[in-house]
Amino acid sequence: MAQESDWHKVTLEIPFVSHRHALFAKQTIEVDAELQPQAVRRTLEVKDNVLVATFTTLTVRLARLTTNAFLENVDLVVRTLAEFGEEAERGRIES
Repeated sequence: MAQESDWHKVTLEIPFVSHRHALFAKQTIEVDAELQPQAVRRTLEVKDNVLVATFTTLTVRLARLTTNAFLENVDLVVRTLAEFGEEAERGRIES
């Protein structure tokens, strides 16, 4: 078993237009579990309008791979919000 000092930590802060959008991103991304939970620990939290992701991994390679996959997910969420976010908010208000 690896000691805590053997782990590598990466923290990313992704700003969003609003707290609601940051929360939506968190809820969307956290649905998918890590593929190697014994080697990758992930925490997601929202602070104001910022999504804060912290990854702790056993290797630098896993830190890179995990960070890349997370950023691809964030990119998809951001593009989806840009395309449908305002429209979805209007539809929600009108309902």
